[in-house]
Amino acid sequence: MELNRITVPRMIDLSCVKTNVTMQELNEMVDLAKKYRFICCFAMPCFTPWLAEQIKDEKDILLGGTIGFPSGADLSSTKLAAERELLAMGCDEIDMVINVGALKSGMYDYVKEEIAAVVKTAEGIPVKSILEVAYLTDYEIQKASELAVSAGVTFVKTGTGWAPTPSTVEHVKLIKSVVGDAAYIKAAGGVKDLKTIREMVDAGCSRFGIGIKSVKSILQELESM
Repeated sequence: MELNRITVPRMIDLSCVKTNVTMQELNEMVDLAKKYRFICCFAMPCFTPWLAEQIKDEKDILLGGTIGFPSGADLSSTKLAAERELLAMGCDEIDMVINVGALKSGMYDYVKEEIAAVVKTAEGIPVKSILEVAYLTDYEIQKASELAVSAGVTFVKTGTGWAPTPSTVEHVKLIKSVVGDAAYIKAAGGVKDLKTIREMVDAGCSRFGIGIKSVKSILQELESM
């Protein structure tokens, strides 16, 4: 695939999902999305109704909803309640953090059942299962990917962007080795340049979650090509 100012935005979910995100940054995200036609926008749940209003007339810009950020350790019932509210707001996609502690404790049935419940509640809306690979061993990444696919997710996603270390090309390759063509892959956390995007696309990634600071740098790269 050729990477240019048309194709790259259609692979990027613009993300304003950090603790200290301000309305100024959210407005900037919306402006970027409208100008370059990024495929999806994400805010934290309290700002999602506002975001929905800003992009309601932009038919090619999706509204994303976040569940369990950043730890994934909410009660399953809390995650499902949040999901129902987000869907009622009009969210087109749901990104949910798995229960990382449960996974690392070997509670695989719990992890899978929770993901499956979120997928069922979505009623066909794409669900991205966030693994937070920075905290996992290679085996745990593979196991979490297996559980996510068997639970019916549309995407397996590397991270929230909150972890202390970035997602890497090797993480994408590891997930791809498990999911094959059964699910798409989204990378988030530390994707800051066009070189990384190109390498991750070659490794099997088709979607990226990137904050506006890094997105602006990537757009500058594209403009200079």
